[in-house]
Amino acid sequence: MNDSNKNTDLSAEEMERAYIESDSSYDGIFFLGVKSTGIFCKPSCPARKPLPKNVEYFSSAKEAVFAGYRPCKRCKPLEENGAAPEWVRQLLDIIEKDPSARYNDRFLRSVNIDPVRARRYFLKKYGMTFQAYCRGRRLGISFDQIKKGKGIDEVALGYGYDSHSGFRDAFFKTFGTSPGKSKSSDCIMAAWIESPLGPLLAAANKDGICLLEFSDRRMIDAQFAALRKYFKSPIVPGENNHIAQLKRELKKYFDRSLKEFTVPIIYPGSEFQQKVWNQLLKIPYGKTLSYEEMALNIGSPGAQRAVGHANGLNRIAIIIPCHRVINKGGGLGGYGGGLWRKLRLLEIEKEANNLFD
Repeated sequence: MNDSNKNTDLSAEEMERAYIESDSSYDGIFFLGVKSTGIFCKPSCPARKPLPKNVEYFSSAKEAVFAGYRPCKRCKPLEENGAAPEWVRQLLDIIEKDPSARYNDRFLRSVNIDPVRARRYFLKKYGMTFQAYCRGRRLGISFDQIKKGKGIDEVALGYGYDSHSGFRDAFFKTFGTSPGKSKSSDCIMAAWIESPLGPLLAAANKDGICLLEFSDRRMIDAQFAALRKYFKSPIVPGENNHIAQLKRELKKYFDRSLKEFTVPIIYPGSEFQQKVWNQLLKIPYGKTLSYEEMALNIGSPGAQRAVGHANGLNRIAIIIPCHRVINKGGGLGGYGGGLWRKLRLLEIEKEANNLFD
């Protein structure tokens, strides 16, 4: 997930409902990428509906293209109302037959298309020039191949680049990192995780999980901005070993068979935030503390409000259990994922304790 991020203003639940019901009123508002096929579609696509676990969402066709997806031939997500000029359809078909080729102005003239016309049309309709679209298709595929383990030399020369330096320059401009670092820990990988309380968005680098949030939380954009600030790494869709481990442990947590997470986590912040988050990690499973008690425990009596604010900025929900902090009188207090989720998390842990006991 690069800086443009695949998040939209819609919740994952709403987008899932829209594509399952083929709701055309959402066409152009978001696009869905189907991981199992490598294509992206409009919500109204009449094709067989993919499983939610195989879907990721994008707010624009440009984001889907640069994430490595190719447009669906059935719903034609690059065409307004399913129709585009014949010359555009022919051009897109040519590119999809060989996305690794270089399509310059000379090529456009050879197929009787004015390069200026192509540039203006793509810029107006898709938010990128024709050349940017072609580059996005090449780089998106290249990045996917590198993540799957192919060598940089093979990818660079196999996807339309005459030199390593040209490939590296183009790659860096798009993803904010060199291709060699893209398959290593210098990338933050981000993935969707389904849960009984709604989809979660997880992110991890080489050191561990650095983000776990419910996907409909309004602070998601701010949290991603914080990741970019602290780690200075591109955020791309994908999964590493930490995310795979997190998926397994979350399943056990929601099944009431896991009390303590062992997946590595990394959570940079201010000195005060670190104190609060470290104290959260000390709250026993199934127990709660008040904001006042938290303030006393970190040596800042009377700083309940500041503790509450730091709680709200916690980027790793559930694992760093900010849901275990409540008001002094026993009220739930606040929770970024919604109070109903906070209540349900506390209930899950209480139920699990009863089972273990």
